[in-house]
Amino acid sequence: MAMNRLAAILVFAAASIGSASANDRATEIVNASVEGFIRPAYAMLAERSGALSDAVSTLCVTPSPANLAAARRSFQGATDAWSYVEVIRFGPVTEDNRLERLLFWPDRKGIGLKQVQAALASQDADAADAAKLPGKSVAMQGFGALEFVLFGTEAETLGAAGGAYRCKYGAAIATNIATISAQVAAAWQKPDGYAAQWASPGPDNRLYQTGSEAVTELLSVFVEGLEMLRDVRINGFLGDEAKSDKPKQAIYWRSDGTTRSFAANLAAMKALFDSSGLERDLGPDARWIAESIRFELGNGIAAANAANGPIAEALADPDKRGKLVYLRIVTSSLSELFGQRLAEQFGLTSGFSSLDGD
Repeated sequence: MAMNRLAAILVFAAASIGSASANDRATEIVNASVEGFIRPAYAMLAERSGALSDAVSTLCVTPSPANLAAARRSFQGATDAWSYVEVIRFGPVTEDNRLERLLFWPDRKGIGLKQVQAALASQDADAADAAKLPGKSVAMQGFGALEFVLFGTEAETLGAAGGAYRCKYGAAIATNIATISAQVAAAWQKPDGYAAQWASPGPDNRLYQTGSEAVTELLSVFVEGLEMLRDVRINGFLGDEAKSDKPKQAIYWRSDGTTRSFAANLAAMKALFDSSGLERDLGPDARWIAESIRFELGNGIAAANAANGPIAEALADPDKRGKLVYLRIVTSSLSELFGQRLAEQFGLTSGFSSLDGD
């Protein structure tokens, strides 16, 4: 059941479980979330990933600095789209290791980087074959691997004839990303697919037997997403003091996409919260919670955007670094708003997260 995956991150009070009216309301919330956020977000990812695949293919056919720049812009557009939808860490994206194949991160021991570098050094034919790449290590298949190909050491060779193998490998990765993105987008669109199962809790539903479990899945997006952003991504490179910062531990540091991804994560949470209509269930004395959530999400997005650019430069700039410190504080405030204040209004109690130990 979905509750097992969440490790009781939020548990509905017994009084609310099994209620027919609660199930009906859960169905409304889930359908609104799917139609208002999940389907459009995955459709955007599929579109941007397709454009990325086309751009890398064009670069391989006609190597040039201009086409390399275009491929890099397409990469940034696709990673922006992925950062927007990656907060949805359940459903079709979890099948066939799709989540890890799209983004193997964090890679604290540099396993993925070593595998990518080895493929480039040996000119591994299977890695450069879009049909065979899915059978390779997940670390060689997604955005992290493609970032190194397009932005890493010796990536400038892609702008000339000397980067033929590197480009072919990059094209295989881009095709793989586009294929997975299209598969997940299509799965969410199926009338009898995961969306229908999520929106139809009941005793015969193997994933969601009550409306409580269905809504808990949605609330986990915010709680887990904020924890991932703060504890894994921001704290992974931002030290307690500037001297302990580790810019090369930041996600997308090579492509200058670190804080762009943070802003997209938070923008996604705002769009999902707005789409879901969760605030409709708040009484007059609790509406401040929704207002505070939007306010803090806006603060977080602004802080991330203010620290945009190469992450090493942002960390070296006291003002920009201060924005990152503030962003970390904002995520903690949001965690309290979602995991405690909002949870209490739905008869929920906070527990431990499935991200513990990451």
